[in-house]
Amino acid sequence: MGPPTATELPPKTTECSDAPVELTGYRRWLSDNLMLLVTLSGVLLGVILGLSLRPLNLHGDSIMLISYPGELFMRVLKLMILPLVISSLIAGSASLNAKMNGKIALRTLVYFASTSFFNAALGIALVLLIHPGNPDLHNADDRSTDRRAVNLLDSLLDLGRNVFPDNLFQASIQQAHTVYLPKPSIMHAFNETMNDTLISGGVEAQRQAEELTEDVVLVRDVQYRSGTNTLGIVFFCLVFGTFLGTIGQKGQVVVDFFAAIFEVIMKMVTCVMWLTPVGISSVIAGKILSVDDLGLVMAQLMWFIITVAIGVFLYQFVVMQAIYFVVVRRNPFKFYAGLIQAMLTAFATASTAAALPITFRCMNEKLRVDPRITRFVLPIGCNINMDGTALYIAVASIFIAQMSGMVLGFGELLTVLLTSTAASMSSASVPSAALVLLLVVLTAIDAPVQDVTLLFAVDWFVDRIRTTNNMLGDCYTAAIVEELSRKELMALDAASVNYQDMPAGTPNGHSHDGGGLLEGQTELETSSKCAMTMTDSVVVDMSAVMNNVNLNLQQEHSNRRV
Repeated sequence: MGPPTATELPPKTTECSDAPVELTGYRRWLSDNLMLLVTLSGVLLGVILGLSLRPLNLHGDSIMLISYPGELFMRVLKLMILPLVISSLIAGSASLNAKMNGKIALRTLVYFASTSFFNAALGIALVLLIHPGNPDLHNADDRSTDRRAVNLLDSLLDLGRNVFPDNLFQASIQQAHTVYLPKPSIMHAFNETMNDTLISGGVEAQRQAEELTEDVVLVRDVQYRSGTNTLGIVFFCLVFGTFLGTIGQKGQVVVDFFAAIFEVIMKMVTCVMWLTPVGISSVIAGKILSVDDLGLVMAQLMWFIITVAIGVFLYQFVVMQAIYFVVVRRNPFKFYAGLIQAMLTAFATASTAAALPITFRCMNEKLRVDPRITRFVLPIGCNINMDGTALYIAVASIFIAQMSGMVLGFGELLTVLLTSTAASMSSASVPSAALVLLLVVLTAIDAPVQDVTLLFAVDWFVDRIRTTNNMLGDCYTAAIVEELSRKELMALDAASVNYQDMPAGTPNGHSHDGGGLLEGQTELETSSKCAMTMTDSVVVDMSAVMNNVNLNLQQEHSNRRV
């Protein structure tokens, strides 16, 4: 054939125009951060809408309708929590061998406990330095002698009961907790006496009724309340996934099943995130409109809010970044910037668990943290790691003691430190759960527990501030644990490469076609085959593998120094 004529050029020009054009400059930045801008617009729109509608003194029905889209948004996010936690934990723990699971779990729990302890100590230092508790806010006439029976021992025992549920299906809808009930043997006599006393009427009868109520003997009783026992489900999935990884090829179909569920849930999260402007703005606007006297409340408890905010931001921007830089040796603020979208979602929903789907999306797709670590650490962290809650409980308990004129000695401060740390790790990842745990600390230092009601008016706002600490603590833990476990992870990857090089005719070999893998599945398939290598009869020279890993790590550290 001869050279191409002019008539043949237009089709080629059309083919070139169909090729994707790489975005540059601000267009690329907008494309990369579009979801972040959408989330931020929802937060700003909610604040503006709530403040602008407050002067209208809207009816309760109108406020309910404004909050309704946000309620649906929250329900959709919470709908995906349980399948996300189950699939991520089982697929993640099955991709690692049992020894590796134990090491990661130990490093994760030690880091969680250390950071919670540090936050409680930071909160105590700040509240003693700033002294936000003003006795003038406390009305002595409103004080009641009624004390709710709250015990740290009960909280810790309930934690154990929820970790080891007796019914997995019941754990999906109910949690175990301890309540105090009148002793059954005297209940009948107590009712008859109360009826006779109330029939007689008068102030004296009311005083006698109060005395009888105080003299009633209360006994512990373990009951169940509504709410998902996420802690028990997490423990079961960890154990199930660990043993699933030990049965080799026979369990691969189950691992693939839960991996597929995880991928589907993450695609659903991507679709739900486009509803963020409406959902988050509705939640925030409804909360602002539902507060009776926003200005008075903020003015009375301003120093308490400032104390908590200083502690949260000091930990976020100084302590957390310093730990990340020392361990990971990378720019911590770049990592922080990649989590802004998940942080804004956690701020709007006031729940680490509700923000978990978005947190997974940021960690896996944007920050490229090893999915074997994120699927292991994040579901555990949203139930155990409550850095912001530990700080809040420490500040709030001493704040209430200061309002009551109490002088706390070293023993009481140490009690606050230890009980705040322990109570925060037994906190549920639901809004305002810290108010219940605060009663435990106040009881331990003999402070007036009824004064907790003073914090109800501002907890909707402070809860959102401390929730960002909880969520960021989970993410930074995953990054730090990944760095500390890098040698073991590289050894597993190297063992997986040796396994893939085996011929298809070997007893445990697999034939591989040359087709590409779907996005997001490479790490899972690699880690799953790695689990098979550790458990099947394949023999790998691990000493050679570890030598190669050590050489790679030394080369990587030398490159970082350069």
